[in-house]
Amino acid sequence: MYKGFSRFAFSSGKRGSRALRFIVPLILLVAFWQAVVTLFQVSPRVFPDVPMVAKAGWQAWSDGSLLAHTAASLWRIAVGATLALVTAIPLGILMGINKGVSSFLTPLLRFFSALAGIAWIPIATLWFGYGFGAITFIIFNAVFFIVVYNTLLGVSTIPMQLRHAAASLGASRTQMLFQVLLPGALANIVMGIRTGMGFAWRGLIAAEIIATNLGLGYMLFLARDFYRTEVIVFTMIIIGLIWLALDSLLLAPLERATVERWGMVQKS
Repeated sequence: MYKGFSRFAFSSGKRGSRALRFIVPLILLVAFWQAVVTLFQVSPRVFPDVPMVAKAGWQAWSDGSLLAHTAASLWRIAVGATLALVTAIPLGILMGINKGVSSFLTPLLRFFSALAGIAWIPIATLWFGYGFGAITFIIFNAVFFIVVYNTLLGVSTIPMQLRHAAASLGASRTQMLFQVLLPGALANIVMGIRTGMGFAWRGLIAAEIIATNLGLGYMLFLARDFYRTEVIVFTMIIIGLIWLALDSLLLAPLERATVERWGMVQKS
């Protein structure tokens, strides 16, 4: 019992230390921001002070606009990323096990991987109009090619001896897929998902500035038209905090757990 309590206390202390290292730099940044604005008497139209931004945030929360814009952005990122994953992972596995398909598609994959998600915005708006379809397409492109490449890389690094051993033991195609290929490539796949989601989040905000009338990107755009710098800064803070939360609480632990599960690192 004592050992269990000690282990729990150590784990809680470790999490508290990590949270403190995360929060302290943000607090120092806010203090520096307020000090500079006050010291140099910066005009609110150039850059607002902390109380103005806090007031703008409270107003956005009170009138429901913050929740509406945030929900729209998160829904788009969820749909676009899901569509990308359900198509990218099978294609990456197919390329990893079929040299002909890989040779044919690899040049195309490299070509499209070089195109940033926001580069698709003009043609996406022509194809899908302004709204959900265009933005989902941008997110799809940001995630799809990175996940395909990482899946291909993961499958390619599985030793052929392991594949031959599974085949010699009578593994069916389904067993080969779910017991050899997917587990062996999973660490690379999750790494690709984390990277792709970062690009998708940036692409989402850029697309919402141009191609919709709802979302965090649009909230930025609308505030600019009315010279409301306090809303602009508040929205930028929300965008950054949401991504930090997604990455720190979901993507990073998932990547770490996947890598640990398949024996590439040891738990600390």
